[in-house]
Amino acid sequence: MATERLQAYEQKPRVIVLSDISNEPDDAESLCRYLLYSNQFETEGLIACTSTWMKNEVHPEDMEKIIDAYAGAVDNLNKHVHPKWQYPTADHLRGLIRKGAETYGMSAVGTGTELSAGGQLLYDRIVAPSTQPLWILCWGGTNTLAQALLKVDDDYDPDDSKRLLSRLRVYAISDQDDTGVWIRNNFPDVFYISSVHGWNQYGLAAWTGISGERYYGFDQGGPDFTKMEKSWIKENIQKGPLGSAYPDYLFIPEGDTPTFLYLIQNGLGVPDCPHYGSWGGRYSRTDVSSEGVNSNHYSDAADRVQVGNRTYTSNHATIWRWRDAFQNDFAARIKWTMESEFAKANHHPVINISGFKGLAPAQITAEAGSAITLDASGTYDPNGGNLTFKWWHYREPTATQWWVDAEVAELAIKKLDNEGRKVEITLPPPEKSAVEFTSKQPVAQGQLLHLILEVTNDGTPNLTSYRRLLIQTTNKELRGGKDVGATGDATKKV
Repeated sequence: MATERLQAYEQKPRVIVLSDISNEPDDAESLCRYLLYSNQFETEGLIACTSTWMKNEVHPEDMEKIIDAYAGAVDNLNKHVHPKWQYPTADHLRGLIRKGAETYGMSAVGTGTELSAGGQLLYDRIVAPSTQPLWILCWGGTNTLAQALLKVDDDYDPDDSKRLLSRLRVYAISDQDDTGVWIRNNFPDVFYISSVHGWNQYGLAAWTGISGERYYGFDQGGPDFTKMEKSWIKENIQKGPLGSAYPDYLFIPEGDTPTFLYLIQNGLGVPDCPHYGSWGGRYSRTDVSSEGVNSNHYSDAADRVQVGNRTYTSNHATIWRWRDAFQNDFAARIKWTMESEFAKANHHPVINISGFKGLAPAQITAEAGSAITLDASGTYDPNGGNLTFKWWHYREPTATQWWVDAEVAELAIKKLDNEGRKVEITLPPPEKSAVEFTSKQPVAQGQLLHLILEVTNDGTPNLTSYRRLLIQTTNKELRGGKDVGATGDATKKV
């Protein structure tokens, strides 16, 4: 069976979605796309919630309409994925829909306040026996989540409450009511990704990198808007049983989509490491101190992306840099909904690097200045198409501050065959990769370097798979250190 040669996964992330659907079209757009990836997730709830844009009503019926459209697509979708990782039925998804709190923000939160149906579902899933993280994707306000967190805190002693909440992973599309800050202040241990900026100043948030450069005016000349144009969406997305339910956008399309692009199992992202970067953006701890609050909150980091002769450095770039790949991926899955024959649709390359299995990052330890050989000759295209190999050094995740060039030297990458299936990687010398940044004193364990392999096929549309290699530099003999009189000297370009 051809589908048995497709990518398989070790497990599915547990996911609950909170959506202020019907406030504007983008939540419906994101739900349409989410369902195309629902074979990769263990969806445990779809909760209709309020937000600052829709304060006193919720619309679960609009989730049902989109799932009705999905019902006409699911059989074909299952013809294009690994037999062990099939899509959920429409009936199963309908059974997960709940109403969240139907009032705004903190008015729904308080000891003794009755939980909404969505709040009860969240509470039940938080306390359910599981060793796996539970991802809460917040597309609107977070008061339904706040209800559940407060009840856990009331019902359990501090140690049990801390244990239960340690499994939570929240990715919120900014703060869309007054409970986001309340959650982060009262439950600082909860893993929480959210952009921080002035109220409703969404153009400052990383997630608008999904499609917002025209509306918000950032990074002009950098991201290519072609595959966000309404004409492209009409031609490539708004067709077939599910795509026909995808509405036209008003402001920017799919502002909520980065929350689950972050979890896509394509070999790029590592969900518990937001600073690594993925289709859903790159985020860093806002408080790295072990003293004081020691918050587990992550907010925007910046990437540098070269387009033509210009380099763009921004939080938005952490998402739009991947746009061509994730829009092609979307269009390919829409085609799956309309095609029952495997051979008539494109499918993702499967990357195999000698010595490493699965989608998790390959872990390598190597001495600073040494060379290593990597062999991806076992990589194949399920449709038998041609493949393009691109190995590149993702430097920003290693940097501890803005000036990447001063801190992270480049890996030297040498192709050992015409296609680039096999390469030689030379690590920077110890004075550049295994010294303390400001003092320049040598350290035995140096930088953790991120090497990305992108493999793209020549199907229509092109599809890309990834593999991240984490190279831990060592400096066993403490070579390369030097005396530096001041931090300013340490940051001089050499």
